[in-house]
Amino acid sequence: MFNKLRGAILRGMVVVIPIGLTLWLLWWFGTSTEALLHRLITLLLPEELYWPGMGIAAAVALLLVAGTLVNALIVRRLLQSWEAFLDRIPVVKTIYGATRDFMKLLPAGGRHSDLRRVVLARFGEARLIGFVTKDDAAELALSPSIDGLVAVYFPMSYQIGGYTAMLPRAALEPLAVSVETAMRLVLTGGLSGGRGGHGAPA
Repeated sequence: MFNKLRGAILRGMVVVIPIGLTLWLLWWFGTSTEALLHRLITLLLPEELYWPGMGIAAAVALLLVAGTLVNALIVRRLLQSWEAFLDRIPVVKTIYGATRDFMKLLPAGGRHSDLRRVVLARFGEARLIGFVTKDDAAELALSPSIDGLVAVYFPMSYQIGGYTAMLPRAALEPLAVSVETAMRLVLTGGLSGGRGGHGAPA
């Protein structure tokens, strides 16, 4: 009887905790954004004209404006100058660089992200799921001797790290799954039920 109750409780936790954590994170993000932008908006508008939700609406508008302007040459130049300034600050450059590089992994505006495609890499009898970041590793300008190699990123489960390997195309086998599906499969240690067939050899 006790084992049945414990099993039911554990199954309930598996269902409830992910839902609860997701809702809590959305609530925390929304309320934090609303509180921050509320203070900024009321610097321009009287408090009595402020309506709940205006902070979140302002955040969406700012993201839309930023996403539209980022393609402008002058904005790109300003961003490059800003990043060059941050790169001179020891701790800040590490945090900013890691965050920036992680966000580059996400699809933007319907285009592919910096993760080109999903592949299986052969290491002896083992197969590792990886993500091609450079179709020609020579683009990294590390050494002329790496011509003909492909740069492949291998994240570790539960996002505790990862590494990049330069591999020959013959050691890679494309997977016919989306980057999002494969990333979810890798980060959860194979617990998520991603599906996808194998493609033709690279």
